[in-house]
Amino acid sequence: MTKYFEESKVKLVFLPSYSPNLNLIKRLWKYFCKIVLYNKYYETFDEFKKACKSFLDGIKNTRKEISSLLTENFQIIGTNT
Repeated sequence: MTKYFEESKVKLVFLPSYSPNLNLIKRLWKYFCKIVLYNKYYETFDEFKKACKSFLDGIKNTRKEISSLLTENFQIIGTNT
């Protein structure tokens, strides 16, 4: 596998064992929770599903916010390297 990755265009990025701030999907999940869950109460599960669907359907409209969250432009502070 190592040889394959060295010869391919795939770039492996190893993250520390617990690094939610570096994990892009965790960033998206946090944004989703902020919009759909925080300070919200849904009377029924159907209302909750509609809110989730609305978020996902409208994700194109939040491209600017999403783009600023899902970037690899970050720094790791306190490393020994």
